[in-house]
Amino acid sequence: METLKKILVINLGSTSTKVGIYLSDKALITESVTHSSEELKEFTTIFDQYELRRNAILSVLGKHEVSLDELDAIASRGGNTKPIPGGIYRICPEMIDDTRSGKFGMHPNVIGCMVAYDLGREKDIPAVSIDHPTTDELCVYARYSGLPQIKRQSSFHALNQKATARKISALLGKSYDETRLIVVHIGGGISVGAHRNGKVIDVNNALDGDGPFSPERAGTLPTGDLIKMCFSGEYTKEQMLRLIQGQGGLVAYLGTSSGIEIEKRIAAGDKEAAEVFEAMSYQIAKEIGACAAVLEGKVDGIALTGSLAYSKTLTESLIPKISFIAKVYLDPGENEMDALAAGVMRYFDGKEPIATY
Repeated sequence: METLKKILVINLGSTSTKVGIYLSDKALITESVTHSSEELKEFTTIFDQYELRRNAILSVLGKHEVSLDELDAIASRGGNTKPIPGGIYRICPEMIDDTRSGKFGMHPNVIGCMVAYDLGREKDIPAVSIDHPTTDELCVYARYSGLPQIKRQSSFHALNQKATARKISALLGKSYDETRLIVVHIGGGISVGAHRNGKVIDVNNALDGDGPFSPERAGTLPTGDLIKMCFSGEYTKEQMLRLIQGQGGLVAYLGTSSGIEIEKRIAAGDKEAAEVFEAMSYQIAKEIGACAAVLEGKVDGIALTGSLAYSKTLTESLIPKISFIAKVYLDPGENEMDALAAGVMRYFDGKEPIATY
């Protein structure tokens, strides 16, 4: 008989603290606490938000009368660590030190990991993070950039991509280790991954690197023109970095990253919005085609996930461009909370061990 486990799931965004209580892989409670800009501007660094975020998590538990003593495990969405293979990792001081350093990028989820570690230690239960955004399983050829001074890096929506790949593999009657899939996360950033036998052997750097332009990121740019901008004297280093991450893509062309707003503009006859949205679809399709080549044309399926996978305008544009490669599956949404709970249950069910960072 299956033993049910109660799991606390933590997922921190820049202005939200998402909390979930799961009974095994079924959500009992999911709640998002929003933090106003006025509230957050009091803090100099994200680390100063520790007490605010911890109290938000504990207040949700208290509101729903869930005691920490009832928990069997805690899972937090991972921060930006050193490159590591995908998997379930026990949160430890070394991991937290790496994420705090900022060497690999910075995200509020480092606080989630800190809270999970502290609560787990207090109650002597596992505190884990799963499939970090710096998950690195690239094949040797994918690391080459064209210049020895620059190595291509793996930075993508690993948690949702791998969870989606496992879902599609199950639909195909196979394990994740047996399939060859292309998974496309379409959100504020866009990542297109080639999954072969349980590993993401190639994927664009969706944080501040290459690939399709997205709602907030510029993606691959003409290199010469980019260098000329950098040395034009019109932009600082910080401004250039902001242009490619946060102020690029749809925001740069249309002044908004909202797919809902852009769809309304298209429906109202905005030809520029329609052309830019179609151009993004075009670039996503090109990246999917590149992944198909990496997989030698042997593709079991293509999955579209992320918040913009809800966009009928986008998916109806994209699917005809790629369906000749393989059947296309829609699994919209971020799905990160469910993915974390499912990862914990793989550990409890003996399907995947907890790795040491």
